[in-house]
Amino acid sequence: MSRALASSKVLLDDAVCPATVIFSIESGKILSIVKEVLQDDHPILKDYDVSPEDFKDVSPLVIMPGLVDAHVHLNEPGRTEWEGFATGTRAAAAGGVTTVIDMPLNAIPPTTTVANFNLKINAARGQTWVDVGFWGGMVPTNLDDLVPLIRMGVRGFKGFLIESGVDEFPAITPNYIVKAMKRVRGEATMLMFHAEMQPHTKHQPPVLAVADGERTPRLVANESHECFVRDTGSVEIEEDGPNGYVQNGHANGQANGHIHQNGGAKYDDCENGEVEELSDDDDDDDDDELVVETPVALTEAVEELDLGRSASFVPKPVANLLHKHSNQAEFDEYKLEDENGADISNEERIALAKSPYLQGSEPQFGPYARMANPNHEETVAHKPSTPLAKPNEITDEKLKDNFEDPFVLAQKEDEALANVDPSLYSSFLASRPDNFETTAIAEIINCSLKYPDVPLHIVHLATHEAIPLMRAAKARGLPITAETCFHYLSLTAEKISACSTHFKCCPPIRSDANRQLLWRALRNDIITTVVSDHSPCTPELKGLEKGDFFSAWGGISSVGLGLPILYTEGQRLNPPISLQEITKWCSWNTAKQVGLSHVKGKLAVGFDADIILFDPETSYIVQNDQLFFKNKLTAYDGMEFQGRVVETLVRGVSVFSIKRGHSKEALGKLLLEPRHTSPSMSDKIINDKDLEDIQGLFQDPDPEINARRVEVYKTARENDISSFPSDLSIMSAFDDVLSCFSLGGQIKNIYRYGTYTTCQAQREKFWFAMWNGSFSEKDIDIEKVAANQRELERRQKVQEFYKQRLLEKKALGSSEDVWDERKTLLNRPFMENVSPQSFQE
Repeated sequence: MSRALASSKVLLDDAVCPATVIFSIESGKILSIVKEVLQDDHPILKDYDVSPEDFKDVSPLVIMPGLVDAHVHLNEPGRTEWEGFATGTRAAAAGGVTTVIDMPLNAIPPTTTVANFNLKINAARGQTWVDVGFWGGMVPTNLDDLVPLIRMGVRGFKGFLIESGVDEFPAITPNYIVKAMKRVRGEATMLMFHAEMQPHTKHQPPVLAVADGERTPRLVANESHECFVRDTGSVEIEEDGPNGYVQNGHANGQANGHIHQNGGAKYDDCENGEVEELSDDDDDDDDDELVVETPVALTEAVEELDLGRSASFVPKPVANLLHKHSNQAEFDEYKLEDENGADISNEERIALAKSPYLQGSEPQFGPYARMANPNHEETVAHKPSTPLAKPNEITDEKLKDNFEDPFVLAQKEDEALANVDPSLYSSFLASRPDNFETTAIAEIINCSLKYPDVPLHIVHLATHEAIPLMRAAKARGLPITAETCFHYLSLTAEKISACSTHFKCCPPIRSDANRQLLWRALRNDIITTVVSDHSPCTPELKGLEKGDFFSAWGGISSVGLGLPILYTEGQRLNPPISLQEITKWCSWNTAKQVGLSHVKGKLAVGFDADIILFDPETSYIVQNDQLFFKNKLTAYDGMEFQGRVVETLVRGVSVFSIKRGHSKEALGKLLLEPRHTSPSMSDKIINDKDLEDIQGLFQDPDPEINARRVEVYKTARENDISSFPSDLSIMSAFDDVLSCFSLGGQIKNIYRYGTYTTCQAQREKFWFAMWNGSFSEKDIDIEKVAANQRELERRQKVQEFYKQRLLEKKALGSSEDVWDERKTLLNRPFMENVSPQSFQE
């Protein structure tokens, strides 16, 4: 049985055009897309067995691909009073989200072992109104569980570099990250990080001070810090230099502790002048340990580059990376003037940022922490607050005060906080400055430099100051991507009133100027995806009556609200954003991120018929009591949005419409198949059907020529990959790039295709060779290859790449498409327009 939807506005790839989408109910796949609005008796509809009753012209509504929300906390099993599969996916369906990927934490148990994952799968069955995939978790004790979880079907893994707030999901360290990267190399997966970290090695940190009239911040000296020595000279970056923090000058001192031969210091914490070695687990692979180079201050280290207001300490290799791939103009593009608020002093700001009681992603102390963690008293004792920064020792006597709010405990530790008001959002914002994010991201980039073939991802990036870091990593070719969230693009710190704790999240919502720079980074493809980070809890945990931002639980509930949020905010930009851009960020790029780009993220033949009908002309006001979340509380209550989802189809079946509500049955499925990895570096050509569509653009009116090309193309497509080469020479690929850019290469392309070329295919081939090729194509030793799983996978990737390239080449046509065929021979080739007199002259 087939159905068809038509509209004068259908979003296909990068264009909105009239089209008819035909799809199968049995398979849930798109069968055909015709770029015109067909009538219900059109022969094409009859060919696909679409009856008039199963055809609908929905003009002027926009037909779009369903959204893929890659960051949703559904909290089941264990914390179903916060959210659940049924309520969370119904809310998603109402907002045009056809696929959600569930986060590993806030459920009890978390998705950190195969046994725990089985519990989650069983809890989800029969309860999902949209398709649901799963992220696994990274915690200090589960290195051995990573690969088995991949085999079970998790899309990747998430870990925290700062305490998560739930006892069952502790933070990980850079050493763990490197060991995890080594474990998963060659696997189809991705490692993701909540990237916040206090930028210091002790409870009394070096922190920034911004004096009146100063644009560039400077570090506050902390003479009691035994672990490093400072002077006041100019900074130099050395490949193998002194080991210590660099602050406003040479590091002429050396950290006391274990120093590696290459000059880097392993560090975790400073106590009594000693550097403790990082250790997450009992793994004996010493060579897996990350050699953390001397951190240096970004604001001073990279040829006087002024990154911004915050002191971001980075490992020396990352500073060198910025030195190579950045310039001041790029930093200035994402730099703001000083934004210190008048309601909080610099001394208070420093005290808030360094307090160990306030630094967790969620409160670890007080009644709300006990409400979220049933066995909190047993698990909180002596727990370190972050991997790289421990607070002053929290004694058993202090733990007796755990019933007190975290801010009360912080005030007892530091008299500078005596007059700080915890009900002001500016107080909370000061406790989580931008450098929490930039310091953590620098650590992640440093890990990527060790194993640059493992995809990494930064979740919910919230600060503009991280953009130069991300851009430098991208320029280096590191596989690191980043997402931001709907709330960071739509909400601003200036408009959050006192006691409005339902706006609390970590990282925090920052200034309006910061928001605008995140939009810029998104449109510049430095940030690639936008997600909800739907993180609900019970209203009691939000503590609205008390209004204390530090004791309230964080998280913004917004799954299903993203499309109207982005569309509304985007119309205020210059130029306004398009639905094509929203689909790229929230459907196509997120589908690629989660390894589903072969079936989801776009309207294309062979893809799942995940379709939404969107009315961009309708406006509505969000009201808590009309939401489909389990706990009807969102920061968007009372806000008016432009654009609304009218109907949502998952694999061709309606799961929500404004008129009928939700379907009676939960029709979503669990996505447990392995991640898809495209063998081609090109995002434009995804599968054989796409290649056929492209080939159709070059069809010649001469039926003989066209028939011959189609036959050649079909033969190539049917070839097994075993018939293709299994190795690719890096030097040969480099030669191809040079040849393409040469005059002869350009003339050849003009002859074959009628235009010059940017050599994109050759450049993609070169970069593919850098990751998967070799410096010379050697003879194959079958026994050695068969015994090496990684080598087998590499060679298979190369074969798939060669096949895909052949298909692309066949699809692009040939010189026969460009030049008219000459029917008669020339008597004097090249001489027809030359007169005899010209020879005499």
